[in-house]
Amino acid sequence: MKLGAFSVSLNVSNLNASKEFYENLGFKVFHGDLKFDFLIMKNESTIIGLFHNMFVGNILTFNPGWDENANKTESFDDVREIQRQLKGKGVKLENEASEDTTGPARFMLIDPDGNAIMIDQHV
Repeated sequence: MKLGAFSVSLNVSNLNASKEFYENLGFKVFHGDLKFDFLIMKNESTIIGLFHNMFVGNILTFNPGWDENANKTESFDDVREIQRQLKGKGVKLENEASEDTTGPARFMLIDPDGNAIMIDQHV
């Protein structure tokens, strides 16, 4: 199962303060915009997303079809195929990607300790 690029999506209360904090750790803005209440930041191949009050808690995020530079990969497992494999293993999903579509889609699941995981395909 190819899950694609990995990042941690953080729910932040003050986007500017979080941006400054992570810049002090060597992260640089890679994508996003303060006016849209989110920034994607990188430090080498490590990616974090800062999202101002867009969701509850923090989320482990995988992007099938993308590498760590948001470039489309030559081959990847479609989000719907990953979903089918997980359901076939009896994994409970919080929500599902529509099986009647192609291209971008997402679904979420929760690990045994309550951590949210999003499989979010953009291609």
